[in-house]
Amino acid sequence: MHILLSNDDGYLAPGLSILAEKLSEVARVTVVAPDRNRSAASNSLTLDTPLRVKKMENGFFSVDGTPTDCVHLAITGLLEEDPNIVFSGINNGENMGDDVLYSGTVAAATEGRFLGLPSIAISINASQPRYFETAAIIAVQLLKQLISNSLPSDTILNVNVPDLPIQQIKGLKATRLGQRHRSEPVIEARDPRNKKIYWVGPPGAQQDAGEGTDFHAVEHGYVSITPLKIDLTNYQRLDDLAGWLEDVTL
Repeated sequence: MHILLSNDDGYLAPGLSILAEKLSEVARVTVVAPDRNRSAASNSLTLDTPLRVKKMENGFFSVDGTPTDCVHLAITGLLEEDPNIVFSGINNGENMGDDVLYSGTVAAATEGRFLGLPSIAISINASQPRYFETAAIIAVQLLKQLISNSLPSDTILNVNVPDLPIQQIKGLKATRLGQRHRSEPVIEARDPRNKKIYWVGPPGAQQDAGEGTDFHAVEHGYVSITPLKIDLTNYQRLDDLAGWLEDVTL
């Protein structure tokens, strides 16, 4: 088993190192990760400049691009031998609900799936986690399940782990994405030349966070595992849309 590991927090992120160490106990691991924090890069690819890769002292490959760049580059030419599976993480902070639309962590896993490999994104719900080891243990267990139970070709797993000792984890739950309220307002400030600048505001508070959602599971001490479908087509609305388009004249 050959695992490609990436993230969006950069190649020096502690969660990446811990996950690489733990997965290396059961498989061969190659790490290709951004050279710096690229959180919220979503599925962006770098097309207007070349990508540069360095092999760092810790053996990881550092790429001056996005998480999607890292996985794309690794699978389509950088590595001499194709991996069998892609892991992305362990991310500092959760990726639940609407977060998945912006998450570089989820995007790295998505790119792996686009390129034909089963993929898992894993995050921990703390900005300064204490228990990366817990998430790493969960990742190894999911890997073992994935070997014997394959994922559909249009699906990735989005995993969110409470920042708790492994002994305090109540179990694993299959969940759906919750939803947040709209984001908080931007924060206006001034640069050193007294020109206006804006910081993107915090994400909105949880809105749809009842039982069955990823928010609810993690809040109650469970690992949330959400299957994300890569095909974004809303098939239930195709007939409605076709009827609506009949009234369009050219």
